[in-house]
Amino acid sequence: MQPVTRDTIRSAGKVIAVHLNYPSRAAQRGRTPEQPSYFLKPSSSLALTGSSVERPAGCELLGYEGEVALIIGAAARRVAIGEAWRHVAWVTAGNDLGVYDLRYADKGSNLRSKGGDGFTPLGARLLTAADVDPAGLRVRTWRNGELVQEDTTTDLLFPFARLIADLSQLLTLQPGDILLTGTPAGASVAVPGDTLEVEVDVPGSGQSSGRLLTEVTQGTVPLADFGATPRVDDVQREEAYGSREAAGLGPGLSPLSPGLKKKLEGIATATLSSQLRKRGLNNVSIDGLQSTHPDRRVVGTARTLRYVPNREDLFLAHGSGYNAQKRAMDSLGEGEILVLEARGEKGAGTIGDVLALRAQVRGAAALITDGGIRDVSAVANLDLPTYFANPHPAVLGRRHIPWDTDVTIACGGTTVQPGDIIVADADGIIVIPPALAEELAEDALGQEREEAFIALMVRQGSGLDGLFPLNAAWRAKYREWSGETP
Repeated sequence: MQPVTRDTIRSAGKVIAVHLNYPSRAAQRGRTPEQPSYFLKPSSSLALTGSSVERPAGCELLGYEGEVALIIGAAARRVAIGEAWRHVAWVTAGNDLGVYDLRYADKGSNLRSKGGDGFTPLGARLLTAADVDPAGLRVRTWRNGELVQEDTTTDLLFPFARLIADLSQLLTLQPGDILLTGTPAGASVAVPGDTLEVEVDVPGSGQSSGRLLTEVTQGTVPLADFGATPRVDDVQREEAYGSREAAGLGPGLSPLSPGLKKKLEGIATATLSSQLRKRGLNNVSIDGLQSTHPDRRVVGTARTLRYVPNREDLFLAHGSGYNAQKRAMDSLGEGEILVLEARGEKGAGTIGDVLALRAQVRGAAALITDGGIRDVSAVANLDLPTYFANPHPAVLGRRHIPWDTDVTIACGGTTVQPGDIIVADADGIIVIPPALAEELAEDALGQEREEAFIALMVRQGSGLDGLFPLNAAWRAKYREWSGETP
């Protein structure tokens, strides 16, 4: 077995990578493709074992993915699956590195997120392709000596020969070209100071690529603003780490689809309250608060933050530093509403202008606290609607300790859970259990159509007896007016 050398790297005209190929990774991603899909990495991203890779300054999520790398030995153009493996000369270990912070920038091409210098290390040694069974390989990855990925090529979604045949339908694979064949579950995030190792072997045979070693360092030159700069959210964190739990995020929240959100944006909270009452839910409003934007209608998914009464011996550990309050603000996602349990305590602020600004920058839909806020004029000048009990100049440490996030809380006299759907307008704030939301929205829209008809009849001089609510005769007229089938 010969080593991977600079000549190996120099001979690579192109580097092609497969998006999803291992069932374990597909299950983790929640999608299984019907056909393979690919992206290109520049050959300048190639590096040898023992090299270092730089996490760019300002980036948070440097992902690693241990993979089997194939090196083409004979040109392949329109080859059949049965002939494809003969066009592979070598097999070795590869690490498909990339920064999730830049995934948004190139609309799926991965050029900047996956194409940085050193982002495709290979090695350490080459296995002769003719001597191995492509379905009998194993790939393993270690981070700081801990095994984090292990899988075999036995049950790939797309066997290697199929990938080569598929690609060769439209482009010629030239000698030296490299194909990265996908990564199994367990890929995650590396930080500066980490050591990454990847090995491809044939179990029980002694045939091995040896360990491909890469050291992670921290970049010091920030990306200039004349190009894409790092941007990251909890969706990217979850994908980079493999799960919300691994990323240190709260539990997965109930989805608020764009269609459902649009429906709820057109329904008054008074109507929603009526529909919830019909279902036996009477205690679903957050009461006693004022808003910095009372004219706005807000719809979003609840995240929660709980404060407990201040106790001086506990505040140092839980209230200072990067506490639960700051973590909550930093993890807010697009369209989420942070609901704060302050126990109705009005003797201190719970948030101020800097924290509210952070929530706005993160894309939050609103902030709701049943306690006080500081810097009320500055908060009111933000575009972010904030609901609060009263202004107060004192910092939260006067009465509160930020304790935990994404737990069931009480706010304004009702219970709020992470994932609940919040709707707020000039009448108030309603909490909707997500399991009821679709049905509730449909029935509420029907109720508002009926009320529009009733209002029209009142304007035309009709009395209320039998009209409000509709009796059988008026309901027949309503159905005729609305075109509704009896």
